[in-house]
Amino acid sequence: MPRLFTGLEIPAEIGQTLSNLRGGLPGARWIDPEDYHVTLRFIGDIDGVAANEIASLLFRVNRKPFEVALQGLSSFGGRKPRAVVASVVPSRPLIELQAELERLMQRIGLDPQGRKFTPHVTLARLRDASNQDVADYLSVRGYFPTTVFTASRFVLFSSRASTGGGPYVVEDSYALSA
Repeated sequence: MPRLFTGLEIPAEIGQTLSNLRGGLPGARWIDPEDYHVTLRFIGDIDGVAANEIASLLFRVNRKPFEVALQGLSSFGGRKPRAVVASVVPSRPLIELQAELERLMQRIGLDPQGRKFTPHVTLARLRDASNQDVADYLSVRGYFPTTVFTASRFVLFSSRASTGGGPYVVEDSYALSA
């Protein structure tokens, strides 16, 4: 039973730039650069029939390529930080693509996504990292020049059940070319 999600791939050169921000944070488990992505819709553990239905349904998405801008680092988790992320500027085309994917997944009977869409690229998952450690890390490494790439497709990823996900496999890709 595959665990699926849709997302945008991060170009290798941007992944390399982001990977240079690794290190210097106690309790961080750094994500491999080849697994960097922007999750659009987590789907979850799906049987083969549903996975095929989802893969076919995604071909209906008809959108134009758009620019994606990464801008600075932040953390998720508030007082108990659980991740360090590169923030993605929530542009209109990105928000509209994510909303369309959400509608399609609900149309086939999946529950609505539980939280508000906050586009990001996870760089590290945190275990027992203190607020102070994260604040210190972000004060040193948190700024980097805005980096932009063009999203010309989105993909259906699968992952094996593991702590923190990955490695991720592209099961199918969907061109943005309306």
